[in-house]
Amino acid sequence: MLKNATFVVAAIAAAKLLVHLFAGRHYGYFVDELYYIACSHHLDWGYVDQAPLIALIARISGALFGESLPAIRLFPALAGAALVFLTGLVARELGAQLFGQALAALAVLLAPGFLATDNFLSMNAFEPVFWTGCAYILIRIIKTGNPKLWLWVGILAGLGLENKHSMLIFGAGLMLGLMLTPERRFLRSPWFWIAGLLAFLLFLPNLLWNIQHHFPFLELQANIRRSGRNVDLSPIQFFGQQILTMLPLSVPIWLAGLWHYLFTKEGKPFRALGWAWLFTTVVILALNPRVYYLWPAFPILLAAGSVRWELWLARPHFEWVKFAYPVLMLAMGVALAPLAIPVLPVEAYVRYTKTLHLEQPRVETHKLGPLPQIFADQFGWEEMVQVVARAFNNLPPDVRARTAIFGQNYGQAGAIDLFGEKYGLPKAISGHQNYFLWGPRDYTGESVIVMDDRKDRLEANFTSVEKVGEVFHPYSMPYEHFDVFYCRGLKQPLKEFWPKVKNWD
Repeated sequence: MLKNATFVVAAIAAAKLLVHLFAGRHYGYFVDELYYIACSHHLDWGYVDQAPLIALIARISGALFGESLPAIRLFPALAGAALVFLTGLVARELGAQLFGQALAALAVLLAPGFLATDNFLSMNAFEPVFWTGCAYILIRIIKTGNPKLWLWVGILAGLGLENKHSMLIFGAGLMLGLMLTPERRFLRSPWFWIAGLLAFLLFLPNLLWNIQHHFPFLELQANIRRSGRNVDLSPIQFFGQQILTMLPLSVPIWLAGLWHYLFTKEGKPFRALGWAWLFTTVVILALNPRVYYLWPAFPILLAAGSVRWELWLARPHFEWVKFAYPVLMLAMGVALAPLAIPVLPVEAYVRYTKTLHLEQPRVETHKLGPLPQIFADQFGWEEMVQVVARAFNNLPPDVRARTAIFGQNYGQAGAIDLFGEKYGLPKAISGHQNYFLWGPRDYTGESVIVMDDRKDRLEANFTSVEKVGEVFHPYSMPYEHFDVFYCRGLKQPLKEFWPKVKNWD
């Protein structure tokens, strides 16, 4: 039976991989992907807005497969498939048989939130794997009593911190859960503290980078809060979005999972995971959360809930539910999938969402065009580069060599860096996020093509300003519709002016 269950879970994981290999080829590069690729060419132990692992993953992916759209999206797709399989393993360790393991894996496969984050290169595709991996090893430690397994928790936690700092929240939740349950006995094991030291050592390079740069991530978060860019969510709105993004029909499963950990005899040995989930939820709610912040914590609930439902449905006359409910989940998952991944042409997507009267949860307050932000941010980048290239290549050859291309944000600069070479463009400069730390290089400001600014502001800093192009794409974000200017004669040396272009938001 277990071999059959493993085969079924592996098949569901393979289906997850195939979905992303198909959907990941459509539309275009997501704005953050352009930035991560740029960061991969400036490997460091930290970045203004992220830990360093995502840049390393982009670098490895680029070295192995190139930087095409399917290539850079392979590792996120593999991470998504790994999460499906890992959730099935967690369910097995909690006592699930074939139905329970398959239900847990299916719930992760069909969750629109995981479909969305696993479809492009982002640390959010890898974060749930680290969280769920730590939970899986903890369950194994509780079941086997083998303290040496703590070393694997330390490795996963350390790598998780190098992926995204929110690993600290879940790690603290696990610590609290252990302290509140009889499993606090593991805190007396030297292996537990060695694992903690190992996680700290893995995280230390990024910590030192942040100290050296005066914790830019904290400055960035403060700027974002002041800007009002994030959509404010009440707790009710936040959980309403969790219900939609984790699939509404999965609600009884993850609620049963929380019940299983906190209130049942079978779940009592693993109660630390229930406390960890509650702690993580409370902390995230206190942080003015975006909808996806809590997603990595759901697989451990889906695994436990599947165990619970398998036990409940073992009663007479409930066998039909084991067939009917997954079929209903599959039907709903297929219906909601176009909201999460680009499986429909744009016009068909617009008609489909209007028919269903549904839309993706908003995470930012920007004005939208016909598409939600996660899709709109995949359009218009190469077309933007073409506009800039026409302006650049109209300059005399000797002037081009001294001309900088300035982008207002990392999407604009990253697009120049990725697509610009085939149009004869140099790498871009920008004051946004880590581009600011990379500086103006050897440019003096005597000749600059500036994207997305106002002529009157530029005239205050340059002796000559000329509009040389317009950027527009019907499907891109409205804030990416802008004018392009050719500016000459910056009124002070660019290296002296550079602190004024800093833009961490």
